[in-house]
Parts: sequence; C-alpha cells; structure tokens
Amino acid sequence: MAGHIYILLTLLFTVYGQLVLKWQMGQAPAMPDRGLDKLLFLLQQFFNPWIMSGFFSAFLASLAWMAAMTRFELNYAYPFMSLAFIIVMFFSVLFLNESLTPQSILGTVMVVSGLIVISRA
Repeated sequence: MAGHIYILLTLLFTVYGQLVLKWQMGQAPAMPDRGLDKLLFLLQQFFNPWIMSGFFSAFLASLAWMAAMTRFELNYAYPFMSLAFIIVMFFSVLFLNESLTPQSILGTVMVVSGLIVISRA
C-alpha cells in the first residue's frame, strides 16, 4: 500500500498542472495566427509564474511516477492514471465552468468500471 502514494502523487501533480495550464491560457489573449508570433506568444505565456508551476508540477509527477515504477508493474499502475481524466473533468466543471455531457458521464463510468476490474487482477 505504501507504493500507492507515488501513484497518488503522480495523479495530483498531473491534475494540478492540467488545471493551472487551462486556467491561465483561458486568461491569456488570443493566440496570434502567424507562426513566429505564435512562438513568441507561447514563450511569453511560459514565463507566467502559474504556468511555470504547471510545468514544474509535471516534472514532480514524473519523479513520483519513477518512484511508482520501482514498486509496481506498469500494467498494474498505469490504469490508475485514467483517474486523471475523471478528476480533471470534475474540477474543470467545478472551477473552469466547462460543460458536462452525458457522454462524459458514461465515459467516466466506463473508466471507473475498468479500473475496478484491473485493480482486482
């Protein structure tokens, strides 16, 4: 059970990073249409402290995942990452005012069902 904390940390850092990136990019002006302007825009956004925290969170998620890989087989641990879809969906509806569709709910039920089956293997 102790190794599961690494999977949980991977999930938490991954979810945080995704939510922060979406939140901050939603606050940014529209991305320009031209190639070089797009690159400059993205570089400018990269130096936003919140966005940097999202990238740092992805780095921490990678470290936690490396630790998880010392404890579990990949085919056992990786399905837990599907929980990120569910958690991100929940918080994006709650905090980012994104929509929740019947298809999203059905997909979530299917993911959870699959996770239950795999975790009992």
